[in-house]
Amino acid sequence: MSGIATQRRGAVAEIVFDRPDKRNAITVAMYAAMADALAAAEADGTVRVVLFRGNGGAFTAGNDLKDFLANPPDGSDPPVFRFLRGLAGARKPLVAAVEGAAVGIGTTMLLHCDFVLAADTARFALPFVNLGLVPEAASSLLLPLLAGYQRAAEFFLLGEPFDAATAQRIGLVGRVLPAAELLEAARALADRLAAKPPQALMATKALLKSPATTVSARMDAEIAVFLRQLQSAELKEAVAAFFEKRAPDFSRGG
Repeated sequence: MSGIATQRRGAVAEIVFDRPDKRNAITVAMYAAMADALAAAEADGTVRVVLFRGNGGAFTAGNDLKDFLANPPDGSDPPVFRFLRGLAGARKPLVAAVEGAAVGIGTTMLLHCDFVLAADTARFALPFVNLGLVPEAASSLLLPLLAGYQRAAEFFLLGEPFDAATAQRIGLVGRVLPAAELLEAARALADRLAAKPPQALMATKALLKSPATTVSARMDAEIAVFLRQLQSAELKEAVAAFFEKRAPDFSRGG
C-alpha cells in the first residue's frame, strides 16, 4: 500500500491521499505513486481532468517527517521533485478538494491547481521556516504574486495556520463549502470541465499559465492558437450542436 489511491470516474481521474491514520502525511512512496498517477493521466487521452482529494477528513498534513529524514531527496529527480514538476507542467485541468489539514506541500501544491474548493473547516499552514527549511513548489514566487508580498511573508516567515476564509480572501481557494458538500461539488465541477472541448481547454490553460509578457506578444500567441482551433473538430462539433439545439459531444477528442 503506497498511501495513494486512484479512482476513475468517467473522464475524471482522482488521485487520493489515503493514509488517514497519519492525517495523510506524505511518504517517498506516496510521492512516487502520485507522480506516476499524474503522468498516466496526462498520457491518457480519455482522461480530461484530475481531481486531488484526501480520505479521512484531511487533505494532507504535509511530509511524513520520519520518512522524509530517513529518505531525503537525493539528486535531481527524486519522487517529490518528479511530482512537483508533473504538477507544474500538467496540461489538463487540476481540481483540488481540501478538507481538514493542508500543511506544507498540502498548501503549496494548490498554487498549481486550476480550481481549489475547500471545506469551511480546512486549515492551511506553511511551516517551512519553523522546520529550518524554505518553501518549495515555486511557492516563494507564486504566493507573493497571488497574495502580495506582505501576506506571503506573514504566511512563510511566521508559519502560522490560516483558515479557509483567509485562503479564499487571498485567492488560494475559489469556493468554501460545508464539509458535507465538498466532494460532491468538486466532482460536479470536474465533470463540467471534462465535458468541454479538451484541446481548447488545455490551450486556454497553457495561455493562462504562460509567463508574463507584453500585451502584443500575448495577443500574437492567442491568435496562433485561435487560428488553429478554427480548423478543429471541436469547433465543428460545437457549431453543429448549436444549430441542432443539442448538447455538444467532445468525447472523441483528446
